Amino acid sequence: MSYDAQTVERVRRALAGRDDITEQKMVGGLSFLLRGTMCCGVTGSRLMVRVGAQNRDRVLAEPHVQPMEFGGRPLAAFVCVQPDGFRTDAALLSWIQRGLDFVASLST
Repeated sequence: MSYDAQTVERVRRALAGRDDITEQKMVGGLSFLLRGTMCCGVTGSRLMVRVGAQNRDRVLAEPHVQPMEFGGRPLAAFVCVQPDGFRTDAALLSWIQRGLDFVASLST
C-alpha cells in the first residue's frame, strides 16, 4: 500500500476536529471512514472519493476524474481524482465533502 504523505496530511487537516472520522489502510491506500464507512482516501497521489454508483458516470465526466479500480476491477461507487483536480484547498474540501455527504446519505 502506498500513498502520498502530503496528500494524506492535507486530508487530515481538512477533517481535523471531527470525532466521527477514523483512518484505515485498505483498497491500496489510506482510507478515511465516517462512522465506519469509507468516504474518501488516498492511493498513490490520487484522492479516492465515494460518490455512489448512481452518481459515478456523471462524476467521471468531470476534469481529472478517473474510474477507481481495485484488483483490476472497477469499484462502482468510487472515483479517483488526479492531483490537478484537488490542487487548491477549496477543491480538496469540495471532493472530501462529496464523500462525506454521500456516506451521510446512506444512514438516512
